[in-house]
Amino acid sequence: MSILLIETATPICSIALEDRGVITIERHSDQPNAHSSKLAVFIDEILNSHDSVRKELEAVCVSSGPGSYTGLRIGVSSAKGLCYALGVPLIAVPTLQNMANQFFEEHKDYQGLVCPMIDARRMECYTAIYSREGVVKETSAEVIESGIYDQWLNSGTVTFIGDGAEKTKPLLSSHPNAHYDSDFRISASGMMLSAREKLAHGEIEDTAYFEPFYLKDFVAKKSEVHGLRR
Repeated sequence: MSILLIETATPICSIALEDRGVITIERHSDQPNAHSSKLAVFIDEILNSHDSVRKELEAVCVSSGPGSYTGLRIGVSSAKGLCYALGVPLIAVPTLQNMANQFFEEHKDYQGLVCPMIDARRMECYTAIYSREGVVKETSAEVIESGIYDQWLNSGTVTFIGDGAEKTKPLLSSHPNAHYDSDFRISASGMMLSAREKLAHGEIEDTAYFEPFYLKDFVAKKSEVHGLRR
């Protein structure tokens, strides 16, 4: 029995199929507008990869945010449509938790803290802090300033990951306990353990009314296309 995992909260469009605790298929793209151009293609490829995939699908899991407004809308809408069409429940995993879980899974000997960061424009990031045991600092939208994480950096290693981490280097990297994993790339596979645990405990979402966790209100950009007016 399997779970389809969908991650679209960042510029990376990622989808994976979990089957009894093992990722069997993965698809990723970081091309511009990949969420709108690639997600449906990836879903179709996975659902049609084997005759048994649709029959054995237990649930669809989607990254719930925070992150890209457009990416989240596309991912959640696609997940809801699949749940209705296939008659399976919807599961949601917070995006920053997904990132932390993936990092710890990829670095099994690491015992410090991890701070996933998603770029929220200018010097602001969606961020949280996790240990292997769970949440250390809850999700928030932070304007990154020098010294903002000294409370945790003074106590041990903190590794910063995600597309928002790079811009914090000039402010945070001087601290000896601040580490950066520039190779980290968010993946839908990071939701595997959380999705399986939530399904086992019956922690499913109301497919009709579930909304992504945007954290901030959406602000539309002024159109740059000639001839279009608001």
